[in-house]
Amino acid sequence: MHRQNNRSHHKTYIPHRGLSGFLWVLTFLICFIQGYSQTQNDTIFLKNQDRIIGEIKSLVNGVLKVETDYGKKDFEITWLDVAVIRSTQYYLLTLEDGGRYNGTMRTRERDSSVVTLYTFEGTHTIDLEKIVYLHPIESQVISRFDASISVGFNFTKSNNLQQFSIKGRLAYSARIWAASASINTISNTQEGVESTARTDADIGAMYFLKKDWFVGLNADFLANEEQQLDLRTALKGYIGKYLIHSNRIYLACVGGIGWNNENFSDAENTNRNSLEAVLGSQFNAFDLGDFKVYASLFAYPSLTESNRIRADFKTDLKYDLPKDFFITLGYTLNFDSQPVETAAREDYIFQATFGWELD
Repeated sequence: MHRQNNRSHHKTYIPHRGLSGFLWVLTFLICFIQGYSQTQNDTIFLKNQDRIIGEIKSLVNGVLKVETDYGKKDFEITWLDVAVIRSTQYYLLTLEDGGRYNGTMRTRERDSSVVTLYTFEGTHTIDLEKIVYLHPIESQVISRFDASISVGFNFTKSNNLQQFSIKGRLAYSARIWAASASINTISNTQEGVESTARTDADIGAMYFLKKDWFVGLNADFLANEEQQLDLRTALKGYIGKYLIHSNRIYLACVGGIGWNNENFSDAENTNRNSLEAVLGSQFNAFDLGDFKVYASLFAYPSLTESNRIRADFKTDLKYDLPKDFFITLGYTLNFDSQPVETAAREDYIFQATFGWELD
């Protein structure tokens, strides 16, 4: 639940127009991508001698998804349980050491722990267990998109509090770069209390280097009435590295520099601009059955405002349901050591949402 307070201040501008446009595009792409689904005849042999025939959909977070004609839902197989793969699909692969390839693959007949990868650059020999990401790519660009959307609604009868939230994400993956955009908005209405809203969004791109290094550019946006923030626009460039990049855990650290512009809704309509350092880490754990855990922490020490530091913390617990549906419990904290007068130093939200994803 989004924390409330009863103070009165004039209504701020929350950029919801961009939300509706983003969600329309997201919904269209989900339907459009789904229409390109085609039947494949991939064969997967497991270490327990079971055999599955169908279409490989993805390998993400240590789980291989396979669609079959005889199952009501996709088979989800722990990647480390796979012994042999026979497939003619064209894939985008990522390895533990950060190597990224486009090509077809096949396990060796005499040594199934080794995969032969056929690319335009030549033939590569790869240990099966070293593959941490696998995504079929077709000739259509649209097949490289992933998307998800989720909604949440809470109602408390005792004080007539209603809270509505919606989250959306769209991502694109290529061999050596990736891009993504996301939005998360919450609105609260309560009898006898002024309505409040909070919207945060981001858009960014990453370029992957050798040895699990990467560089990126991001634009983050936040409108938050709790902190009297009409709009914060933060642009940042960074370099990072995966410290752990396996089929069980991702752990990455980044550092960089950013520019922060803020427009507040306090009595003086304060405007701030500052240059900031960027320090952060991201953590994913997914060898937890149907559960996945995500957490990120970013700190922004100001280089132009004395003793000011901002910080953003986010964590999500996701539970996968059949048919690509999911439930997410999330917590987000925004902190500012030097807010404008009468504004809160921190704001936090708890969210429970139900959604669907296409990957």
